[in-house]
Amino acid sequence: MKELAQRLKEKNLKVTPQRLAIFQMLSKTEEHPSAETIYKSLETTHPTMSLATVYKTLDALKKVHLIQELNVGEDCFRYDANTNSHPHIVCISCHEVYDMDSIDLDDVRSKIQKETNFQLVDERLYFYGICPKCQNNK
Repeated sequence: MKELAQRLKEKNLKVTPQRLAIFQMLSKTEEHPSAETIYKSLETTHPTMSLATVYKTLDALKKVHLIQELNVGEDCFRYDANTNSHPHIVCISCHEVYDMDSIDLDDVRSKIQKETNFQLVDERLYFYGICPKCQNNK
């Protein structure tokens, strides 16, 4: 918890119980929860925290690059505390989102820069398919 508080302080964010709880929840999960999912999961331990607080906190954490916001084509955003550049794969059946950390994007990034003369500053790469669990359920 002290490490998370220190990371917030380093980014000049006030350390509040709500910010710590949200940041800790995201740091400890491999899931990519929505704001509503985060709110519901913290509701019992932080009953006075509003959904608006969750949204404001996520926005603050995103602005200082402590988390990343994912737009995987749903009506809401998902959040990831892994801010390293990495692709994601999304199941179009159950809507689970998985990290693809083992995929190295350096070669792709290099080819794009070479072919376009763009100086890349960021990228988002999403793959869509049906996960093994959903394939077995059909």
